Amino acid sequence: MMITRLPGLSFPEKITLCESFKGESDFVQTSKADIELIIQRKLAEFWNISEIQASAEKDAKTARLRGINTVCWHSSAYPPLLREIYDPPPLLYFRGTLPNPEVPLVAIVGTRKPGPRAAAQAYGIAKGLGQGGLSVVSGLAIGIDAMAHRGNIDGGASTIAVLGSGADEIYPSSNRPLARRVLETGGALLTEYPPGTGPRKWNFPARNRIISGLSRGVLIAEAPQKSGALITARFALEQGRELWVASAGIVSKGIEKLTGEGAPVVHSADDIFKAWNMEIQRIGYGG
Repeated sequence: MMITRLPGLSFPEKITLCESFKGESDFVQTSKADIELIIQRKLAEFWNISEIQASAEKDAKTARLRGINTVCWHSSAYPPLLREIYDPPPLLYFRGTLPNPEVPLVAIVGTRKPGPRAAAQAYGIAKGLGQGGLSVVSGLAIGIDAMAHRGNIDGGASTIAVLGSGADEIYPSSNRPLARRVLETGGALLTEYPPGTGPRKWNFPARNRIISGLSRGVLIAEAPQKSGALITARFALEQGRELWVASAGIVSKGIEKLTGEGAPVVHSADDIFKAWNMEIQRIGYGG
């Protein structure tokens, strides 16, 4: 946890440090010169290791008290597709159950203020995916995200919500009942932010790389030109993920641009199963 608390380092640099030390006891005794040699650049200033250690210990204690688990980048339990991206989080905090690494995930994201057709389609596609045994990843926001989580749960799957806050700080508060349902149905609330971290606006663009990074494919349900969903689309392309747009959302300017660039249009969950050459085995409805 100490390495995740270090300021002024990029995610790849933190991963490099994670690979270089067997444990935090080794890291505590490392000099500035050693760190600079590992990351291959000069540091403007060195950290107060005692303060960093105290913060990390507080994070660990708070996580235990609040039922939050952690998984490190080098752990075999770390989501394998997420490990492959350029800037994976060195540490993930989560409540619930991490997704099965053997089963691909589909991200469904979109605007917080969708039209009724786009909202209904996001719910329907997520439900169809759930009925076919696939879990959906989204961001627990109001609008498309919430519809995707609800649909996936109602389809019988365990959905994954990636937060732009600590796992104990559900945002928006109106989605706290949905967050509880995510956990009750075997899903996960997942974040790179330590317990007690509030929903700061700059956290959300960063968390979008995790949503796409976890997933084999990303569906944009509806997106205006300047939206977080299009940030997720950009991450998906950079990460080599498949990118689709929902048919009900093609009237929106953001999706119009994506289709113009060649993104396939999805009408139902069956289109995704066909794209992946997966046999559809309906598993029924969940709670």
